[in-house]
Amino acid sequence: MNDLSVNRRATYDYEILQTYEAGMVLLGFEVKSVKAGRMALAGSFAVIRGGDAWLLNAAIPPHQQKNTPDTYDPTRSRRLLLHGHEIKELVGATAQKGLTIVPLKVYSKRGLLKLSLGLARHKKTGDKRETIKKREAAREIARALHRG
Repeated sequence: MNDLSVNRRATYDYEILQTYEAGMVLLGFEVKSVKAGRMALAGSFAVIRGGDAWLLNAAIPPHQQKNTPDTYDPTRSRRLLLHGHEIKELVGATAQKGLTIVPLKVYSKRGLLKLSLGLARHKKTGDKRETIKKREAAREIARALHRG
């Protein structure tokens, strides 16, 4: 699997409890743009509306500006393809206070574009500081092993 776009901010801001794999309904020129690695997931999120999952605020700039329709909106809502039982799980989980659905990464799997979604809880400031401390400690250990 080839990662095309990664939402690095999601793992920093959220504690990921469970992950799901979803397909996306895209237009042809959007697929070309995503495969070129031009999709931005920062600030995007997913919601369940009317029994369907939707990806909001994910920016996909046009592949070729001249061949794109004038009415194209790069941050339009995109439908996500999930199994019915997964949608029911997400509806039940997001009904709990403090849980949200965040996109983690977009990747190519057997020629199809897939989106990894995470059921997440927002981290508190202290948790974020702890994450930074652990990351810096791991870097120091790696440096010491590399030098020695």
